Amino acid sequence: MADAPTVISPRTAARRHHDPEVRGFASDNYAGAHPEILAALSLANGGHQVAYGEDQYTDHLQRVMHSHFGATAEAFPVFNGTGANVTALQALTDRWGAVICAESAHINVDEGGAPERMGGLKLLTVPTPDGKLTPELIDRQAYGWDDEHRAMPQVVSITQNTELGTVYTPAEIRAIVEHSHERGMKVHLDGARISNAAASLDVPMRAFTNAVGVDVITFGGTKNGMLFGEAVVVLNPDAVSHMKHLRKLSMQLASKMRFVSVQLEALLAGDLWLRNARHSNAMAARLAAGVRQVDGVEILHPVQANAVFARLPHDVGVRLQQRFRFYFWDEAAGDVRWMCSFDTTEDDVDSFVQALKEEIAA
Repeated sequence: MADAPTVISPRTAARRHHDPEVRGFASDNYAGAHPEILAALSLANGGHQVAYGEDQYTDHLQRVMHSHFGATAEAFPVFNGTGANVTALQALTDRWGAVICAESAHINVDEGGAPERMGGLKLLTVPTPDGKLTPELIDRQAYGWDDEHRAMPQVVSITQNTELGTVYTPAEIRAIVEHSHERGMKVHLDGARISNAAASLDVPMRAFTNAVGVDVITFGGTKNGMLFGEAVVVLNPDAVSHMKHLRKLSMQLASKMRFVSVQLEALLAGDLWLRNARHSNAMAARLAAGVRQVDGVEILHPVQANAVFARLPHDVGVRLQQRFRFYFWDEAAGDVRWMCSFDTTEDDVDSFVQALKEEIAA
């Protein structure tokens, strides 16, 4: 006789399965949602709102986006960053188009081939020492527009801040945009951590986006306190084609979109985006300052946002991982990445630095 199915009481169905005291430096995606985001979700709940983006929260989000990115900006909320990037790049390219990006770009390294497999895009990569493209580096791939044997370069994609934690200045992005536009290419900015970049530069986000001519951005919220959701923000409506149809085709159209939009509104209508980013940046700066005092550990890149890249003996890294979660960036070289989040505390940082000292001494 088969065992009877286990019945879970409604009173015990939802229960905590993790220790909230466990902290780490693996990713800003590990952090939970900011209390103000959770409150906003509760505010949007209850009653009925029109589905698929015809709700009042998504409508109001457009005005919020205008305050950051200008009157022509139009936001298309989506589920996640990969979906945002693939949808945005499809909207900027023809079927035969290609995208120039840094070799270390997230779209090239960390999206499981989605731009190629799902978007049908060819990525033309360029090695960069610090994760940042320049006009000169772009020109290594910006050629062959009339060569039918080569995918046509149509878009330059940059990441702000970069996968190596470095930050473009507004002048650097302006130079890229002008150079790209002169060659008939559009510019996409992957803004998974755009708030951290603005906090680092101490400028509005518009200073390095619409003000310098970027065509489309993907705005990241999940890494900065949201529960889920990002947005494709079209800054230049003449640069894209059929964005709303591509969002649906790319499986990024949320039926209950109000729950994405209200999170973006909570983040951007006030200064929550900036408070969170400034805090995570400050924790990374504190971590870097502590690490610099530890013999045998080398910081690899300028610490300009909420990431610290370091090199340490491999065995030390392995032992340290037993105490705090983080990732090797290049395990053969002993390179690691330590990320700080909006909820990282000074005690978290100081405890980690002390653990690092102990493992180095061992």
